[in-house]
Amino acid sequence: MKSIYLIRHAKSSWEFATADKSRIISERGIAAAHSIGKHLAQFLPDTYVIWCSTAVRAKETAAIITSYFPEPVPKIEYKEGLYTFSEADLTKFIQSAHEDIAAIILFGHNEAITNFVNKFGSVSVANVPTAGVVQLDFAIDSWKNLEKGITSRIQFPTDLH
Repeated sequence: MKSIYLIRHAKSSWEFATADKSRIISERGIAAAHSIGKHLAQFLPDTYVIWCSTAVRAKETAAIITSYFPEPVPKIEYKEGLYTFSEADLTKFIQSAHEDIAAIILFGHNEAITNFVNKFGSVSVANVPTAGVVQLDFAIDSWKNLEKGITSRIQFPTDLH
């Protein structure tokens, strides 16, 4: 059994002219990340890895959300390959995970996340919003064998207010 928690980065700030990869999260994004972090901390698996895009907004989101996780929190692994908007690239990246990894908490970007959720999950989602979390569970022994799974959790910040 394998599980993946796909978390879209929190709402970006457009206040400053900067490269896409350097955009920070907005005040609204900060608040949403705190809400999701408090909630998600109750539903974590016993062991997991944390993978994060190298974009600043994803890193900030990961830092806030994981600050609510019970100790010991695994080190966040920043992965250049997760700075993608393509579901196909995201799929290949996940399929490269070592088979010993049972659960992945992944901070990334749309359209990749929404398209991945709809391809591999059991529930159709029109759009995974910023700071949204979708958990998918798979009856597989190796990430290389990724196939249709079960959508076991959908949590969006608007559901928590």
